[in-house]
Amino acid sequence: MTDTSEQDRVLIFDTTLRDGEQSPGATMTHDEKLEIAAMLDEMGVDIIEAGFPIASEGDFEAVRDIARQSRNSVICGLSRANPKDIDRAWEAVKHSARPRIHTFIGTSPLHRDITKLTQDEMAERIHETVTHARNLCDNVQWSPMDATRTEHDYLCRVVEIAIKAGATTINIPDTVGYTAPRESADLIRMLIEKVPGADEIVFATHCHNDLGMATANALAAVEAGARQIECTINGLGERAGNTALEEVVMALKVRHDIMPYDTGIDTTKIMGLSRKVAAVSGFPVQYNKAIVGKNAFAHESGIHQDGVLKNAETFEIMKPEDIGLSATNLVMGKHSGRAALRAKMKELGHDLADNQLNDVFVRFKALADRKKEVYDDDLLALMRDSAADEGHGRLQVKFLRVICGTEAPQSADLTLTIDGVDHQVTATGDGPVDATFNAVKALFPHGAHLKLYQVHAVTGGTDAQATVSVRMEEDGKIATGQSSDTDTVVASAKAYVNALNRLLVRREKGKPAEDRAAV
Repeated sequence: MTDTSEQDRVLIFDTTLRDGEQSPGATMTHDEKLEIAAMLDEMGVDIIEAGFPIASEGDFEAVRDIARQSRNSVICGLSRANPKDIDRAWEAVKHSARPRIHTFIGTSPLHRDITKLTQDEMAERIHETVTHARNLCDNVQWSPMDATRTEHDYLCRVVEIAIKAGATTINIPDTVGYTAPRESADLIRMLIEKVPGADEIVFATHCHNDLGMATANALAAVEAGARQIECTINGLGERAGNTALEEVVMALKVRHDIMPYDTGIDTTKIMGLSRKVAAVSGFPVQYNKAIVGKNAFAHESGIHQDGVLKNAETFEIMKPEDIGLSATNLVMGKHSGRAALRAKMKELGHDLADNQLNDVFVRFKALADRKKEVYDDDLLALMRDSAADEGHGRLQVKFLRVICGTEAPQSADLTLTIDGVDHQVTATGDGPVDATFNAVKALFPHGAHLKLYQVHAVTGGTDAQATVSVRMEEDGKIATGQSSDTDTVVASAKAYVNALNRLLVRREKGKPAEDRAAV
């Protein structure tokens, strides 16, 4: 039986690098995964699900290298319910000082139909595979995928089998985001009361946000006895996403009066991680997103502004500093030097090495020549572009000039560097952006389809940078590109090319869709 202090502690299991990365178009590079994992480790995340090692060689290498670099967090690898998957997961996570194997199988009637297994056959599979995992690793997590739509009697049966086979954590996934908070709590409570050995293990909750209830479902499960929450930064994840780490952590902190549970998270690092994940995934955070949205601490109503100025607690239930958001937005200009830029970037969560500083400083100076004032969000946009260009990819925009008029067609003169060789073309289109994209396609023919084109201003003013997000699909593979510039058309060209570069990487890796998990 766990003691009282352990009962008050909720473990944070972050699956940004596994479930989050499965968001269509959110594939991250090897180095990006390692950097995010290091930030999660430093933040105090208890368990990092680093990936799905059997999915591809790239996934395996990322999990292995994260396991090697981790200092504090348990490093977990996901596997389906077969020995080959489990062995591959163990090969990746065994390099960690604190490894975990997470194995799963779909237990609902719908999933049993897919696997063609009877209840008895599935029960035997669970016993064999959890036993196999426990023989390799003393920290084993087991998940009945689609648990919330599994018959309660059968769910109790298979959870008991997994515990007896050696599982130390039982995760209950709401795989399709179907459950409501009361049901989430009742399910956890029922399992704790009915399953023999339940008091010897940790119950976890893994919620999806299809009906907008992931955070509420996770917190309800905790109140019912779950002591591990599976979540992602910014709520990133398949379909409508997962439980957002920042939401559950801050809910437990702000409403500790009614939810007296603690986490080990350093909340001042939330904003830095949110921005990093948004940048590398290409998924911008919606302005009104709880905790980390751009408007989360903004007040426009006169009544609200007056109240906040007199007493911040009037309309703010937490301080911006609590999540690592600077209360000030100091303006940088063309006379600011490297030391000031380094200090400002560190304040924004980016501790730059000398080479990175030099690259960002050149971009900063170029931007400062075009803008009178450079704000925090401008600098973060520069960092996003710097990170996107680090690998340089096969395609790079070298020169772009567009000719616009009141009558179509518009034209674009583009020089594109392809595999180190410059190519030039002039193309027309229905507007400058369409002409630019046509020019790219003329120089680098491809079968990708444009699925999303989105523009938003980084800051206010007519000299503001525009951040453009582009999502493209080719043969079932989706990639997102993002770029910022004071010229919207230039930002569009770079975002389009960044998306193409990511598609090319995915094409080379050839990660099959059937190897992706949907716990």
